[in-house]
Amino acid sequence: MIELVRRWWKGGDARLGEAEPADAAALAALHAASFRRGWSEEEFERLLAERNVVADMAVMGEEAAGFVMSRKAVDEAEILSVAVAPARRNRGVASRLLAVHLGRLASTGVERVFLEVDRDNVPARRLYDSAGFREVGQRPGYYDRGGGPAAVALVLRRDLA
Repeated sequence: MIELVRRWWKGGDARLGEAEPADAAALAALHAASFRRGWSEEEFERLLAERNVVADMAVMGEEAAGFVMSRKAVDEAEILSVAVAPARRNRGVASRLLAVHLGRLASTGVERVFLEVDRDNVPARRLYDSAGFREVGQRPGYYDRGGGPAAVALVLRRDLA
């Protein structure tokens, strides 16, 4: 059974840890593979250098497999982005990363976490629903779809305290 799990994970289990400015290039590559407009390496470097930004990443083998990044403000945080490498999706990487990340936020005094997600992004909505997030609002026309009508963002919240 263990061998079957290892093959399914293609190289073993993900190692989770705090992302640092030196990880900016890897995070930018993951973001670009996951979103219509990926953030640049410089944008990640600036974010990771901020005191109030918390980022966790998963590494499988020698490659970045995913990350989650938030910005804290007193006792609240906003998840800025979650991304998992296309080849590593649907394997629990995002769930584990999110659980570790929320625990780390809670340990720093964060009581509430917010995020926006495209209403049509069913996999992401499943992830956030399973992590205990609930819809608290909507932002019509929030996500540019490049030529089509802009998508509605759902505003989600999860209480940690």
